[in-house]
Amino acid sequence: MTSTFRHIALIGKYHTPSAAAPSAESSASLQRIAAHVRSLGCEVILDTQSAIYAGMTDYPSMDVDGLGKHCDLGLVVGGDGTMLGVSRHLARYGTPLVGINQGRLGFVTDIALDDFESSISSILQGEYEEDERPLMHARVMRDDVCVFEAQAMNDVVVNRGSTSGMVELRIEVGGHFVSNQRADGLIVATPTGSTAYALSAGGPMLHPSIPAWVMVPIAPHNLSNRPIVLSDAQEITIEVVGGRGDVSANFDMQSLASLQHGDRILVKRADHSVHFLHPKGWNYFATLRKKLGWNEGGS
Repeated sequence: MTSTFRHIALIGKYHTPSAAAPSAESSASLQRIAAHVRSLGCEVILDTQSAIYAGMTDYPSMDVDGLGKHCDLGLVVGGDGTMLGVSRHLARYGTPLVGINQGRLGFVTDIALDDFESSISSILQGEYEEDERPLMHARVMRDDVCVFEAQAMNDVVVNRGSTSGMVELRIEVGGHFVSNQRADGLIVATPTGSTAYALSAGGPMLHPSIPAWVMVPIAPHNLSNRPIVLSDAQEITIEVVGGRGDVSANFDMQSLASLQHGDRILVKRADHSVHFLHPKGWNYFATLRKKLGWNEGGS
């Protein structure tokens, strides 16, 4: 078989060294995938932590940045959470990613683990659907000094602490004042993140091809504060202007535990996007039907 891709990164869902020992099932999955890809004539390189976790010493390994520089395709085994972390690191290298689902929902890890061989073989031969997803770049500014900086693939969330009352936020879009909102918090989500927390909070789903964010208040005091879809070409500024108790900010799984009054969160489109490859015939609406249980009992 002639492969379009030659150097394949394999990244699994692993725990920190202090966590419990890896399950035999997870290690066996990585072994099985690595052996299949190698049998197709490709070089398989594991990320360092996955190799340690799975006890796989018969394959070379690199850190994630090394994989981005050396490999021309990444296979990510796990759930959407695993993919979020990997994609933020590898986007800068333009490495396309393929998701093999070992989690629950799997909106972006869409290849079933039980039947990965045929899908991976076809993708390696150049038969696939491409899917580009934007990343957010967020900064937390305190007295004009950046105290935290992160990228996010799903969302940026500002919310109240577990015991405090509502938080008051001042919102600007593209330098224009929008509103002051009193709520439990605020979500700014990408099209990818529109099917995550933002959807649970009452926001709309955005097709991945739409260059937009969705901004969704969490339990707003004023019920006229509704979700709004915004162009991703403009920067969003969220300033903490009031509220009692702790206020926190979360960027996908990355957190800044405490914000202060006057802190501003600046959200804009990142310089890089994530490139996903899916099996031939994949489409976004089929994913929604499957993952959200649409048309259950119908044809």
